[in-house]
Amino acid sequence: MPPEIEPIENAHPQDTTEPHPLAERLYQALREGSTIAPLTSSASLSIEEAYGISLQILKMRQANGEIVIGKKIGVTSKPVQEMLGVHQPDFGFLTDRMQFADDACISIKQANLIQPRAEGEIAFILKDELLGPGITQQDVLRATESVVACFEIVDSRIKDWKIAIQDTIADNASCGVFVLGQNRIDPSDLDLANVRLDMNRNGELHSSGLGSAVQGHPAEAVAWLANTLGAFGMPLRAGEIILSGSLVPLVPVQAGDRFDLSISGIGTASIRFIE
Repeated sequence: MPPEIEPIENAHPQDTTEPHPLAERLYQALREGSTIAPLTSSASLSIEEAYGISLQILKMRQANGEIVIGKKIGVTSKPVQEMLGVHQPDFGFLTDRMQFADDACISIKQANLIQPRAEGEIAFILKDELLGPGITQQDVLRATESVVACFEIVDSRIKDWKIAIQDTIADNASCGVFVLGQNRIDPSDLDLANVRLDMNRNGELHSSGLGSAVQGHPAEAVAWLANTLGAFGMPLRAGEIILSGSLVPLVPVQAGDRFDLSISGIGTASIRFIE
């Protein structure tokens, strides 16, 4: 049996009417491509407050014309948790301006990336709405139109990635940009726990991982998200892209890097970077 994902304590993604000063600071850092000190170094911040900040920043992005197209689950695998010192999953929102085409050449500067790191993961594209609580792995698979090989380039507006769980939650789960591969595969005939991801950096194998690295099964992570949001009446919507979490450790990104990944039974994805 896959391990059960513990719910985030007090993970009520409740917005408030008054803008939080930390939301404004984080949004400015996002737009400028700059970093700030950890939020938790200067304020006592609850997880509920951190999600409130995240939602306020999302509203600022929407006011600037961005459109929500999905959600992402972060820090779901042990390698990533150990690298970041964060030991529970979180979630953030994906907008249309975060998505780049397969094999895109991304300017780190123009994309306002600060200290990017590459993740390889499986994305789920939903055909049906999922509203928890009570969503299971099988419910997720039935509601999934296709799975896709995916690069997520995580980034942090927190200096030197010195994050507590509240810092990364407030910072939209440290999301930067993402790329989906071109293949769209029906998951019904796949054993997603045992698919293998190989990630190459500049033509050399960097790391490998199995689908089971993500909470035993990637669909378990999606079910966790549906149940966490569903407790507050927020569904995963049909048509949304859900990034389920990295199968391999994060890799620092530099200008000139090219990354390629392949996932057995699913497909490939590529991404390149320039200054």
